Amino acid sequence: MTTGHHGPAVRRHQGPAVRRRGGPARYLTALALCLLLLTGALLASVMFGSQPTSLREVLDVLTGGGEDYTRTVIESRYPRTVLGLLAGLCLGVAGTLMQGVTRNPLAEPGLLGLNAGAAAAIVAGTAYAGASGQRETIWWALAGALVTGVVVHVVGSVGGGGGPVRLVLAGAVLSAVLAAFVQAVALSRPQVFDTYRYWVVGSLAGRDYDAAWAVLPFCGVGLALAVVLAPGLNAMAMGEDKAASLGISPARVKGGGLLAATLLCASATAAVGPIAFVGLAVPHLVRALVGADFRAQIAFTALAGPTLLLLADVVGRILLRPQELMVGVVTAFVGAPALLFAVRRMRGAT
Repeated sequence: MTTGHHGPAVRRHQGPAVRRRGGPARYLTALALCLLLLTGALLASVMFGSQPTSLREVLDVLTGGGEDYTRTVIESRYPRTVLGLLAGLCLGVAGTLMQGVTRNPLAEPGLLGLNAGAAAAIVAGTAYAGASGQRETIWWALAGALVTGVVVHVVGSVGGGGGPVRLVLAGAVLSAVLAAFVQAVALSRPQVFDTYRYWVVGSLAGRDYDAAWAVLPFCGVGLALAVVLAPGLNAMAMGEDKAASLGISPARVKGGGLLAATLLCASATAAVGPIAFVGLAVPHLVRALVGADFRAQIAFTALAGPTLLLLADVVGRILLRPQELMVGVVTAFVGAPALLFAVRRMRGAT
């Protein structure tokens, strides 16, 4: 491009990165659909369980009526619904950030090794510090995930010029080391294995509001960072050189995006355990609805993530009633088709 025409050049470069599909009408339609599905998922989450309840009974309780027994049953489902809402939001937005920062459509929060870090911290805390109970376990998991995210970022950036490949390799290596530590300690200490086994599957059951309150500040900071970084991610989608020419610092966007993804994924993992594929599937679904603009993607994944996680939890409760299937297992089954869908999209784009 010739000098002296930076304004038009900027406008040309911004177009592909923030293109919208169908204009405002498409956005409004997608918003209405996402809100409708999320409302249905919230109602289903408080309606279905080992003790079936009807929609009328749920609405009666929500409006202050209903029988005492029915009210007790329905209100007992509130904590897992709140946790599903919070964890789904965190995982969906974290997945969008990871795919934006690494420019890899198959990226998901687990690439940073946060699940392995949380598991290693729980095992270490239980074995060597006597940690017990839900509240202590959450704090150990949160600390372990955050520390692991920082270490992966530092190791992946050693020597300067750290790119997405180095970041993924650093996460894979650290995950392998931490997994070996977890197996060595958990298998040699039965009481540690019992705590780890309860947490490692990923479930919304058995948690209370304390889990949500503990991670809420970290989730809020991560979400605020994601919103602030969205325009920078749009510029980064065109390449680091073009982003720099627009006044965007690629290093700051990547560092901030990784920090936000770490905070969000660590919050979800600490609260409900490791849940796979939500961070992979949701960004692809949202991208198909609203296009490549990260501002829209972050907003819509904040709605679609909880919807997917809550519906997966409901499916897990219904399939084996009166027992239930952990939500982490259900999302793993959902994730396989999502991964195939993502691969087919990548092949079609080449």
